Amino acid sequence: MASHAMKITLERIALFQFTPAHCAQARAMLGWSVEQLSREAGVSVEAIQRFEEGQEVLDVTRLALAYRLESEGLAFFPGFAPGRGMNVKGAMPNPVGREDFARVE
Repeated sequence: MASHAMKITLERIALFQFTPAHCAQARAMLGWSVEQLSREAGVSVEAIQRFEEGQEVLDVTRLALAYRLESEGLAFFPGFAPGRGMNVKGAMPNPVGREDFARVE
């Protein structure tokens, strides 16, 4: 089991890697609407729209989006469009165990 400091570090890396552009590009790759991503990730339509417009959302909201999209086999790297990864499932920390998970927007 990873230490608390390691868990926080992994979450910070995940947050840095997953951008608003990635979210919109990933939806397009999957053929998902904002509404479908909302249902799949448990995040409100309004929060997804705000995020994709570059506005602030809670870290746990960003992690929930990234985690759900990664579970479809997508990988996120700064400066590059999302790509299909062979073994990326599980690289993004699952936000469900976070203390602030109940605050997902």
